[in-house]
Amino acid sequence: HNFTSNCCIFMVLGKNVYFKNLNSKTGMFPAGVAKKDINGLPVIYRFNYQKAPKSLQIFIDFHECAHHQVGDIDRPHPPRNSYEHLMNESIADCIAILRVRDEEESTYESYENLITSLEKDMKQIGFPVISISSRISNISNCYKNYGSAKSFIAGVIEKRGLE
Repeated sequence: HNFTSNCCIFMVLGKNVYFKNLNSKTGMFPAGVAKKDINGLPVIYRFNYQKAPKSLQIFIDFHECAHHQVGDIDRPHPPRNSYEHLMNESIADCIAILRVRDEEESTYESYENLITSLEKDMKQIGFPVISISSRISNISNCYKNYGSAKSFIAGVIEKRGLE
C-alpha cells in the first residue's frame, strides 16, 4: 500500500512524504525507516506495521517523519550508536511524542500505553535496559516539559543551519 500523507510535510522542500508498507512472515516487530526513494522523494518504509497497536503506529510514523523534517536524511548517516546517531534518534523521539501529545489529542493513559508498547518491543528485540530507560526518559521529558513540535523542529533546523 503506497499512499501520501500531509502528516509529515518535508519542510525543506515542501514535499509530502509517502509511506510504503513492507511485511515479512518472519518479522516479529514493527519498525520504520526514513529514506529518499530512487527519484529523491521522501519515503517512510514501514516494516510489519500491522503488528503494532495504533498508538505505536502513529509514534513510528511521526518519528520517521521527524528524520525528514529536521534534515537527517540529507546529511551523512552517522555511525550506528555514535553520539550523533543517538542524538538524531532522541530528537526524532522528542518530535514524535510532542506531535502525539498535541495533534492526536492523546490522554495520559494513551501515552502510558504507548510507552508500555515501546518498552515491550525494545525488550523483546534485545535492547539493553540502559538504552530502554534512557529512551523512555527522553520521551517522558519531552512529553512533560517541551512546547510544540513545530517550535522544536524550528530550533533544530536553526541550530543545524538548514533554514
